[in-house]
Amino acid sequence: MTAQRRAKGSTITRVLDIIDAVSRAERPMSPTELSFILDIPKPSIHRLLQQLEADNYLQTNMRGLLVPGDKMHSIALGVLHSSRYKALRQAILKNLAKKIGETCGIAIPDGTDMIYYDRVQTNWPLRIYLPVGSHTPVWCTASGKLYLSSLPKERRHRIIQNLSLDKLARNTLIDPESLEKELLHIQANELGIDNEEFVDGMVACSVPIKDQDGKLFACLFTHAPLIRKTLDDLLTFEPMLRQAAIELGELLKEQDAPEH
Repeated sequence: MTAQRRAKGSTITRVLDIIDAVSRAERPMSPTELSFILDIPKPSIHRLLQQLEADNYLQTNMRGLLVPGDKMHSIALGVLHSSRYKALRQAILKNLAKKIGETCGIAIPDGTDMIYYDRVQTNWPLRIYLPVGSHTPVWCTASGKLYLSSLPKERRHRIIQNLSLDKLARNTLIDPESLEKELLHIQANELGIDNEEFVDGMVACSVPIKDQDGKLFACLFTHAPLIRKTLDDLLTFEPMLRQAAIELGELLKEQDAPEH
């Protein structure tokens, strides 16, 4: 019985190590790489990976490399939403939305989409309603372009070349070269902008929320109808956005830190 417990524990530990490695990897990894990094025999890792793929925790991309599956994304979102820091996060967003007078929220990357993970709306009668859980495209939103700008050049180029770049609003950038030029500017300033590129009559800006390694983990955004605020109006609140992003980043670091 003790031996069985050890074997089961060993399998569970290996599964968790695989999920942790794939979720933290900066690029998709092969089963062989995982086997080497985690010191798991190839027959064992292939068996575990098959089960994880069957259960949709992992999936294989077109090159046969491993990326997080839908179930892993759902777990990550669930952990964030049920965090003991939710009240603090909401307090930061409410304070920011009150100062700016417009909707503020957090978006996280998910493939070629951004997911609205959390947000606080204004009390204005006229507002743009995008509920939590909404998926928005990366190429024409302030947060999406900010995320794209943070990626390594080659990876970013591959993504752009495979995007449909549909024209969703009057100013949507549908030329890959024009989009790349815009992304380089955003990269230099770490400030994403949407000047009626996603929805006609809506402007937005976004700043990065960074993890403990200084990498973009999520984006803090604010958006407004053009009849109430111009893009230049929103950009005057950049210092407030950056300060709130730092506070949210600190919450993330606390969340990842072990409790004593």
